[in-house]
Amino acid sequence: MAEPSPRPLGARRLGVCAAVVDGACVSGDVEVADGRVTRVGLPPSGSAVAVPGFVDLQVNGFAGVDLRTASPDDLRRLSIELAAHGAVAVQPTLCSTSIDGYRTALAALDDARSGSLPGCRLLSAHLEGPFLSTDWAGAHDPATLLPFDEEVLDVLLAAGEVGMITYTPELDGATELVARCIGRGVVPSIGHTDATAAQTRDAIDHGARHLTHCWNAHRRFAPRDPGPAGAALIDPRCTVGLIADLVHVERETVLMTLAAAPDRVAVTTDAVAAAGRADAAWAGGAARRGDGTLAGGLATPVDLLRNLVDIGCTLESAAVACSTAARRLLGLEPATLRPGEVADLVVLDDTLAVRSTYVDGVDVLDG
Repeated sequence: MAEPSPRPLGARRLGVCAAVVDGACVSGDVEVADGRVTRVGLPPSGSAVAVPGFVDLQVNGFAGVDLRTASPDDLRRLSIELAAHGAVAVQPTLCSTSIDGYRTALAALDDARSGSLPGCRLLSAHLEGPFLSTDWAGAHDPATLLPFDEEVLDVLLAAGEVGMITYTPELDGATELVARCIGRGVVPSIGHTDATAAQTRDAIDHGARHLTHCWNAHRRFAPRDPGPAGAALIDPRCTVGLIADLVHVERETVLMTLAAAPDRVAVTTDAVAAAGRADAAWAGGAARRGDGTLAGGLATPVDLLRNLVDIGCTLESAAVACSTAARRLLGLEPATLRPGEVADLVVLDDTLAVRSTYVDGVDVLDG
């Protein structure tokens, strides 16, 4: 009989009864060591469950911090506040600001990343603009939106680490924008756009790989004019962003989107500075401008998982939508709790509240 493999030095068990491993529920405890998942299916402990850590492609702010004006110290605090709600990595999102505003915010993000962040990772930034349609500006200030300009794009990409740019494909020069982004390792994302389905298909053919907050702030779906949503939902090359706070889109729309693009939906909070604050409930779950226009989300990362489960999704499928699709889009290392993978995970109690958040195998909420 083969000898059992020795337990790694420094190994730690999570104290769970089950885990979502590669999209399936596996009974038993989980062990991590040296930043990796080492074993699953161990004798169970307690009633908690482990799931892949949440990855959010669109966070504009959180816990009182606005990403456009945040200092490096603000960003370090934001990283721990987001981790407390289950995030292991987020794309800091910058929108509705001047070119100098983008540059200042990108520099602050680079400064914060140069040190040791205490909570979740702050990934390369998501620039939601300035190359957007003024017809679908949503809550963006139209005065900050610009026609495509190669020099402006080069200035933005030189100002700091950029991982994604939301743009509108019907702008003159949009194909050149996509080519320049791809050449710099930046994901082009379609959003705030009046693009037809044909224009969206063409954008995907040229390299766009994501639709920013499907159903919100873009040309509406119609039977003979399905627009960006219709094109993105049926194209396996495209990841579909979805604000699953049940305010921006209704229950039926969330379920329809997940059914149309299984494993390709990346739910997002689209969080603004008021999200994650104890007094956020005053807004009734929505951030709005004075005219009633939705202006970002107030849900937390773990709220999204609970919302999906509450409307009838399995925990396994909800975990994929909260993590796996975004990681795949950004080319991040897989973290599906399979042994050998990076230990980016969340431990949830039996009410689906966050008990622990592990980033690279370290419980960043411990102490």
